[in-house]
Amino acid sequence: MTSDRYGPTFQRNALAPGILLAVALVVALLLLESEWYGTLRFVISVLALIIAWFALQAKHWWWIPVFLVIAIAWNPVIPFDLAGQAWALSHMAAALLSLVAGVLIKSPRVGDGKS
Repeated sequence: MTSDRYGPTFQRNALAPGILLAVALVVALLLLESEWYGTLRFVISVLALIIAWFALQAKHWWWIPVFLVIAIAWNPVIPFDLAGQAWALSHMAAALLSLVAGVLIKSPRVGDGKS
């Protein structure tokens, strides 16, 4: 870990959205047949786009298509009617990917006011 006396020289902007996305995906898996699922799809899509934006800022280009696919697959505007075991597994896979991306996407800390 690269750090100095002021703490790490990098920041993980995608960590909090990654954790929130993983939680939303697991909760959505539990509420697949509920009327709340549409709202959770919206939350999932927005959080996936936020993580994609942080990946773009950190120049981690390989994460962008992953989270664009998640945002499209779970979008509430033009929903895909996916069901079954594969859809449930995709919830868990996307949750795992969001946690891994949250940890791995990091960018240099700039402008924090230290001399």
